Amino acid sequence: MSYEIEKSDAEWRAQLTPEEYHVLREAGTERPFAGEYTDTKTVGVYGCRACGAELFSSETKFDSHCGWPSYFAPLAEDRVQYIEDTSLGMRRVEVRCARCGGHLGHVFEGEGYGTPTDQRYCINSISLTLKPADGA
Repeated sequence: MSYEIEKSDAEWRAQLTPEEYHVLREAGTERPFAGEYTDTKTVGVYGCRACGAELFSSETKFDSHCGWPSYFAPLAEDRVQYIEDTSLGMRRVEVRCARCGGHLGHVFEGEGYGTPTDQRYCINSISLTLKPADGA
């Protein structure tokens, strides 16, 4: 798969911390309840930490109490890519940045959250950078 932003592993390693590289480039997961944005209420836009693409709005962020930031929708469907993930012996849907291919997390449906989409984008804080709205 090709992306608008492509770099070698060496280039990604030079740009990202080891923890960021593990999650964004190796599809790792940060520990639950340890991420910077798990409980953040700041108004703004969450972008990909690897390439800066704007991915999620604070307007779609909600408290799922799952240990990671949760959103009920991306800013636009073309901002993210969906990949079937069967790595843990179950079917999950991985969410990646459509611009650079960075691993963000997973999306789940039908869990009963009172959101407009009945979806939970469970995203690693370390995959994101928050750009606060003006004055926030």
